[in-house]
Amino acid sequence: MQNNEVLLKVEHLCQYFRLGRKDLKAVDDVNFEIKKGESFGLVGESGCGKTTTGRSIIKLYNITSGNVYFKGERIGAGIRSYQDAISKARAEASKKIKALRAETDASSVRKAQIQEEIKKINKELGEVVDKNRALIRGAKSSSKDVDKRYVESLLKALKAEYDQKFASAAGNSAMLASLKKEYKSRCHVAKKSKLITQIQMIFQDPIASLDPRMTVRDIIAEGLVIKGFTDKNYINQKVYDILEMVGLVREHADRYPHEFSGGQRQRIGIARAVIMEPEMIIADEPVSALDVSIQAQVINLLNDLRQRLGLTILFIAHDLSVVKYFSDRIGVMYFGKMVELADSDELFKNPLHPYTKSLLSAIPLPDPVYEKQRTRIIYNPIVEHDYSVDQPSFREIAPGHFVHCNDAEEKKYKQQLK
Repeated sequence: MQNNEVLLKVEHLCQYFRLGRKDLKAVDDVNFEIKKGESFGLVGESGCGKTTTGRSIIKLYNITSGNVYFKGERIGAGIRSYQDAISKARAEASKKIKALRAETDASSVRKAQIQEEIKKINKELGEVVDKNRALIRGAKSSSKDVDKRYVESLLKALKAEYDQKFASAAGNSAMLASLKKEYKSRCHVAKKSKLITQIQMIFQDPIASLDPRMTVRDIIAEGLVIKGFTDKNYINQKVYDILEMVGLVREHADRYPHEFSGGQRQRIGIARAVIMEPEMIIADEPVSALDVSIQAQVINLLNDLRQRLGLTILFIAHDLSVVKYFSDRIGVMYFGKMVELADSDELFKNPLHPYTKSLLSAIPLPDPVYEKQRTRIIYNPIVEHDYSVDQPSFREIAPGHFVHCNDAEEKKYKQQLK
């Protein structure tokens, strides 16, 4: 069940991709928190940055700037902004030095001044480079330090657990030998563990995300093998248990992905994530490629797993009606930015941002009379907003209800909620 403990915190997340000399700002300064046991919905039109946000959190992409915290530990830190700062400083210093050296007709006094100015520029450049290199080293080493602390905590917990077992088995040499073997095996697994594996991902395309050359058994068990498990009987039993948990049967373990329907393939993808016993799952549009009848089954399966295993879920989708059913809170993204964030019921009852209103107006209802009268709201950011003077930011309009707006819009939105 949901509590007030923050499991995941995303802070000023930016993910830019190079397009020639320009940057494509796929995700631009996104902030949100997900509490333990919560289902957090992330919605928006195709290309708004939802999937990129999920992939950046799980470190499939190296983020440009910002921080990602999981269980209070920083698991992601952007270093490209520091690298860009170094490149920019070098380019500016080179330009200044080139301009100074172009003064060919300078007097001897001026030449001495030029040399002093060049030394000063190089000194300032060195300070900028050293500062940003230190930040890069800190960002890179923090990930290693997090994993080191995580492994130490696992080994400490295992030692405390098995010290008691060893004490109770004293005098029974056979049981003691068995326990020592088990302890050694679990320590081996713990040493290979990483904190990031506590977050798993279910991918959008159930076909492309499964290796066609691997059996279902190998696909689901791959994470356990990487983690260090070597007992084949244990791995097989774990695979069978997970297959049954997601609505498949153990006979499916020896088949290949092409032998299954789209819904069954997505269940295999869910099993692959769940077998790692994660605390959090990022579900990247897990039902968008499926038939409507199968969508309901997969959504109900995720809901059941969430309740049974105490999972926290980041649910990415573009279907607001599905997200409302599944999510406790919803964040709305547009053009790489988070434009509104609120509780599910609150967002549907009091949408404030024009883009959120536009998305809600597009939801069809199985009522022909209503559908004839339904008016679509078209969102045009140029018409809706004037940010020429007063720049927007992500602000709390009401308790738990955040909107991307400027001062004038904030005042208007607060009036609407009265």
